[in-house]
Amino acid sequence: MSDTLIKHALKTASTLTAFALVGTAILAYIFLITRAPIEASEAEARLALFSQILPHDVYDNDLLKTELVIPPNQLLGNRTPSKANIATLGNEPVGIILEAIAHDGYAGDIKLLIAIRADGSVSGVRVLTHKETPGLGDYIEIERDDWITQFNNESLMKTVAKDWAVVKDGGKFEYMAGATITPRAVVKAVAKALQFFNENKSRLLENNIADKALQGKDNS
Repeated sequence: MSDTLIKHALKTASTLTAFALVGTAILAYIFLITRAPIEASEAEARLALFSQILPHDVYDNDLLKTELVIPPNQLLGNRTPSKANIATLGNEPVGIILEAIAHDGYAGDIKLLIAIRADGSVSGVRVLTHKETPGLGDYIEIERDDWITQFNNESLMKTVAKDWAVVKDGGKFEYMAGATITPRAVVKAVAKALQFFNENKSRLLENNIADKALQGKDNS
């Protein structure tokens, strides 16, 4: 290879390297200046959802600062670690907000946010994400229907196991004709979340839960 070709190759390589370095630096800078606003926006959106299922007057702490990590658990349906937030009033735990996933929705996973009071009753439930059929399965969204509010004040003590099903299956929960799979999945997920809470109540509300606390405890 001639000296001219070698010099040209080196020049080209140097130019490409310089562009790569500059591009990387620009992307890193953009990430740094946008990370804080994005995180703030996500926190604001999360708090807005919290306010829908857990009234502000029942707790006095910063929910985002009492965030716990819940290891994968069959009852919650989380195949990766999920978040939970403890609510306290005068430093006494009054409830928890859990994430749960129903894997048996009609079109895939249905991700839920469930607020449970210290006495084991449901304060509220909201759907975070789903892929159910528009016009049928989307009635589980509070913006479209109040169906999801029928879980308010429910508990495993108030409603026996056999009644945690839709009316069509002999349970007590209403559903939309022609769209039974979706509410079945949500009802089942809420019941399992309550079971998870009952089985782990002391560790959850004492704010001592950690990966090692529940790791390997396969609740089914």
